[in-house]
Amino acid sequence: MVTKTSAPRRIRLTGAVGVCGLCGKSGSLARTECCGNLICDDDRSYSRNGCRTRHDRFTLCGSHLNEGHAGSWQTCRKCRDEFETEIYVWYGMNEWNFVKLENPPSFKPTLCSTCGRRIRLGTDEYTIYPNGRRLCGRCAPSSGM
Repeated sequence: MVTKTSAPRRIRLTGAVGVCGLCGKSGSLARTECCGNLICDDDRSYSRNGCRTRHDRFTLCGSHLNEGHAGSWQTCRKCRDEFETEIYVWYGMNEWNFVKLENPPSFKPTLCSTCGRRIRLGTDEYTIYPNGRRLCGRCAPSSGM
């Protein structure tokens, strides 16, 4: 596994004409290093909710670059092998992608080990135990925080 030493570079486009390819807003834009698309430049806000942050952290495109994989994320075996199938599909199909995964693999839904409720690994709150059990947010004991 490649160790990430620094955040991917971004080219600031001061005064650039255009809109974010994900949310459609104009303003401070950057071009992603992974795929070269215009995106909101939320680097200075440290927001977990910004377009750029979400594209970098929650897509195969961003992950592929951040992990230092070669070639295209669409055909990368390392990307495919590093994630559970449900997460791989979510990373390739969610709203923070410029290009979605073609022909995503099928997977069995993840169910809570206690109540049997469906857990959507990309979006739902859950806890994983060392023995592999997963509990949904309702069944997992509170951390007291």
